[in-house]
Amino acid sequence: MKRYLILEDGTVFSGFGFGAPTISTGEIVFNTGMSGYQETITDQSYNGQIIAFTYPLIGNYGVNRDDFESIKPTCKGVVVHEVPRLANNWRMNMSLDDFLKQKKIPGIWGIDTRALTRRLRDKGTMKASIVDAADDHAFDQLKALVLPKNQVQQVSTAKPYPSPATGRNIVVIDFGLKHSILRELSKRNCNLTVLPYNATAEEILSLDPDGVMLTNGPGDPEDVPEAIEMIRGIQGKLPIFGICLGHQLFALANGAKTYKMKFGHRGFNHPVREIATNRIDFTSQNHGFAVDADSIDPQQLLVTHVEINDHTVEGLRHRQYPAFSVQFHPDAAPGPHDAVHLFDEFIDMIDDFNRRQK
Repeated sequence: MKRYLILEDGTVFSGFGFGAPTISTGEIVFNTGMSGYQETITDQSYNGQIIAFTYPLIGNYGVNRDDFESIKPTCKGVVVHEVPRLANNWRMNMSLDDFLKQKKIPGIWGIDTRALTRRLRDKGTMKASIVDAADDHAFDQLKALVLPKNQVQQVSTAKPYPSPATGRNIVVIDFGLKHSILRELSKRNCNLTVLPYNATAEEILSLDPDGVMLTNGPGDPEDVPEAIEMIRGIQGKLPIFGICLGHQLFALANGAKTYKMKFGHRGFNHPVREIATNRIDFTSQNHGFAVDADSIDPQQLLVTHVEINDHTVEGLRHRQYPAFSVQFHPDAAPGPHDAVHLFDEFIDMIDDFNRRQK
């Protein structure tokens, strides 16, 4: 079925539909990963976004039961150059086409994704639609779209829930968490309590946890002011580890500012340097906002990691309190596991904090 990808700047790409036959509109972004499309599509940080994959062949190993990062993905569409006629893998349960139909996500293939990516790099991310006709009505609808400000609310859990174990008690604040974060904490036998994005400092402290994890999530961190207040209420009282959106919220809570990037970092090959050791990790990243380096108060926060390509702030540590954060995903899924040791550093920080409290 002939379909079209239209951009708010007037650009039209023609292709063929797969997945759900619905019309969809959202912010279009590109991902440079060569694999891991299942984890990417089910990552709630892509809430409200149309994902364009730069790798030319997507879907060749299908979709399996194990690699979900959320149960109900909320991205708005998938754009690829080519989908395979036949997918094959020993873990495969269904094709990418069937998966997108099941989740009611439209896809379009036959797109010149190189030209699309160059346009997004030149012009920045923008609104886009997957439609049946690239006419004036479609463009009018696209231009009238107002991107939502409550993206975290849309994907966060509505009610608290546990993931029991017998080790350290960790409160996980769900801003749109990836299952891989829970997996890494569960590997370390942590007893987890997952709370909604708007949990208060008082609610968290009443649970008497050993530490707090601030997860990834979609959208602008300044749209979650209640989380900023919560972080200010718990830092110094509990060890904190922030990832992705959690990193940005941690920075805002300590007086720094964030900004929207031109086209963001979305892929699994971003080199990050740890300043103290000069260690280089290849990291998995998915963010459209970043911390403004010039706004960081050096009396409060220490920059621990930077992105090698564009010098984005990739890690922070509080100078007085047991708290640190990273912009990238040490949990990977998908991507390299170079930085998975940060979960162990979080556990060590918790143990050290508990010893000091005795």
